[in-house]
Amino acid sequence: MRNPAVAKPHQIKHQVAWGKIIGRVILYAILVVGSIAFLIPFLWMISSSLKTRTEVFLFPPRPLPKVFLWHNYIDALTAAPFATYFLNSIYVAAAVVVGTTLSSSMVGYGFARVRGWGSNVLFAIVLGTMMLPGQVTMIPVYIMFSKLGWVNTFLPLMVPHFFGSAFNIFLFRQFFRGISSEITDAGKIDGCNHWRLYSRIVMPIATPAVATVAIMAFMWSWNNFFDPLIYLNSQKLYTVPLGLSMFSTYFPSQTPWHWLMAASVVAVLPLLVVFFFAQRIFIQGIVVTGIK
Repeated sequence: MRNPAVAKPHQIKHQVAWGKIIGRVILYAILVVGSIAFLIPFLWMISSSLKTRTEVFLFPPRPLPKVFLWHNYIDALTAAPFATYFLNSIYVAAAVVVGTTLSSSMVGYGFARVRGWGSNVLFAIVLGTMMLPGQVTMIPVYIMFSKLGWVNTFLPLMVPHFFGSAFNIFLFRQFFRGISSEITDAGKIDGCNHWRLYSRIVMPIATPAVATVAIMAFMWSWNNFFDPLIYLNSQKLYTVPLGLSMFSTYFPSQTPWHWLMAASVVAVLPLLVVFFFAQRIFIQGIVVTGIK
């Protein structure tokens, strides 16, 4: 006599399949809710950029403007020299990306492929600098740049990135250690020194890691507000974040929030475009460099 408590194989498979479907539905529901929660501030900013000044703070707020004022974007970008701010940010961001990628990849290659006494200790010291807050070194670094005459120039925003950063060095080291040693050994047999191994063999393979570091460096530089606030005094040198923060000074009587929201939307667009077109390489780089 068959035991009714024992389920048939097809019933077990059916239950497992339904369990996976329910779990996936719950997961997607959580992701959708989380995505909406993250999108609400950005959608509100876009909506406010198309409203009048008084309509921005109406209560209860309107999700959509009564009349779409597209000319707010033109008015906002011409009320302040945002074209100059954008060019300054692009110039600084390009230098930061190049400096960070080159310096961090070189140091990361050294820690990954050049073995010597004390290399692990030096790498631990480099990682230890990540625990040192920037506020601790802010005053000495400012005094040093002031003595060099670099205040009110772009040099304090760009030059430090040509000396590597601990986090990016760690990313490159992890990626380079994952490359098979047979590839570099073959290069050594052919007479390549470390510089040729780095430039001709390792770096062409390291596209995901390079893209990851470049994207993060660009995003950090584009959003950087604190350093330009400290070192830049002339308005013609302002970057986009600093220009947005000073937007209210052009209108001391009342801040035109609808124009400020329009300028903020335009300021965010380069970040969205870069991440949209490079997200697959970025995610691949995060995976292969060992970040969990």
